[in-house]
Formats: sequence, C-alpha cells, structure tokens
Amino acid sequence: MTKIKGFYYVQVEEKTYECRLRGILKKKNNKDNCVTGDLVEFGEDGFITKVYPRQNIIHRPLVSNIDYLVIQFSALDPKFDIGRFNILLLNAFYYNIKPVAVINKVELLDDEGFEELKGQLEFLKQLDIEVFYISTYENTGIENLKDYIKDKITAFGGPSGAGKSSLLNMLQEERVLETGETSKKNSRGKHTTKGTTLLPMKDGGWVIDTPGFSSIELPPIETADELAGLFSEFNEYRTCKYSNCIHINEPKCGIKDGLDQGLSQSRYDFYLWCYKFYSEERWNKY
Repeated sequence: MTKIKGFYYVQVEEKTYECRLRGILKKKNNKDNCVTGDLVEFGEDGFITKVYPRQNIIHRPLVSNIDYLVIQFSALDPKFDIGRFNILLLNAFYYNIKPVAVINKVELLDDEGFEELKGQLEFLKQLDIEVFYISTYENTGIENLKDYIKDKITAFGGPSGAGKSSLLNMLQEERVLETGETSKKNSRGKHTTKGTTLLPMKDGGWVIDTPGFSSIELPPIETADELAGLFSEFNEYRTCKYSNCIHINEPKCGIKDGLDQGLSQSRYDFYLWCYKFYSEERWNKY
C-alpha cells in the first residue's frame, strides 16, 4: 500500500484500489496509523478497516514492512567511508531490517584498490550480509542484485553521489511520471507526489528511496547492553566474567578476547566509538 496526499493506494495482485481510512483508524489521527508498506483490509466501499501488525517501521520516510535495506556506497568518487557505512548498518539492525551492501562505481578501482575494499568489508561474512559490487556505468553486477531482491520490498539508503538514482531507475518498472504525464499501462493520468512511494520492479517486488537513512545520525539506543546487542557478531564471544560487562575495561571480557580469535577489530573499534558517543551525548544526560 502507498499513501499519497490522504489517499491510500492498495495493490491487490495486478489491480490498484484508491482507499481512505474509516472509523477508529481515522480517529486516531496519528501520522503512523496507516503508512506506505502496510498490509491492510478494505471493504467494497473503499474504506480501510484494518491494519495488520508490522514487522518494522521507519519514520524518515514513513514506511513499514521493509524486507531489505540496501546500503549503497560508491567505491570512489566519493571514496568509500567505512565509518558512515557502519552507522547505516547499525540503523538497519536497530529497525529490524535485513541489510544488503551495494558498492557502486567499482570500475574506478584498480585490482589493488578492489582487494583493499573487499578486505574492509570482510566482516560482513560473520553477519551473513550479502555484498554486491556493481557498476551502473558499465551495467555490471545489476542482474545478481535484481535476483536477490526479487519479490521483496527493498529500501535504499546511502550518501549522495553513490548512484542510487541511477540504480533505482534500472531496477524499477517505469520511471516516476511527472505532472500531467500518462501511465503507459492504463493510459490514465497518474498522481505525482514528493511523498513515500513504492516503485514496482520489472521482475517483481518493490523498491523505495529512503533519504532518511542517508544521514549520519545514530539511532536512539538507550543502554550499553542494547548497543552491544546490535553487534550480533559479539554473541559468539559473550563469555564475559561479569554479567554487566560493557566490553571496554573489564577483566576477562569475552568480546575483547575474541579479537584474537577472529572478531573484527574495526567493528570493535566502531562499538567503542558508539559507546563513547552515547555516553557523552545521550546516556549521561538522563
């Protein structure tokens, strides 16, 4: 379902129905009572009567039930930023969305640079996260990504200059129509919007640009234990002596010991950076 200017466009197989809210859903008057991506029920009169429980929801933009978050960066121009990549990865885990890494513009790298980049992302294997190295300029690697996200709802986030618009245009069924243009499918005028819209993929599924995930903001994590819980690769090494271990200065910390057993040093360094940020900017202010 897609929301546009107070109307709700519900997809049922090959048909789209224009709907509105009814009853208690409308009375709630919350901006997130019914959002793009929701699974809903509606009657013959076109009024939505039920919104099903969500598997996740994000608020910038407001969209729910996302299967994958593609975190897209460029290899060069601009150069890949591992710190910013980790922040977007942390957001994906916080909002319970399966992340997928996409690195564009690989044609700009020589062999040495490509191997260095793959080394930076080696830790993703521990997290069971797929990485796609692509070139929208040379149209390479796109088909493998299409197959992976087929029949899913996939959000895209990443910094400007990474080629998101180019990739989305290659994935979606047709470009977003401008005001006054006509749909090629049904020869009728279509609504245009600056809001959140699910765009159909050529081979099934939906894609959506999520500019809110392009920022460098950290999610509102409230405790050190919650933060550590978002580093799933830590789970294998959590044999700490103390139950309240925060994995920094405590003796006999399983996480610190894990650095000699295959745990990524760069990920641990990112954890330390996050802990310092939250301690100074958030947790100690309450």
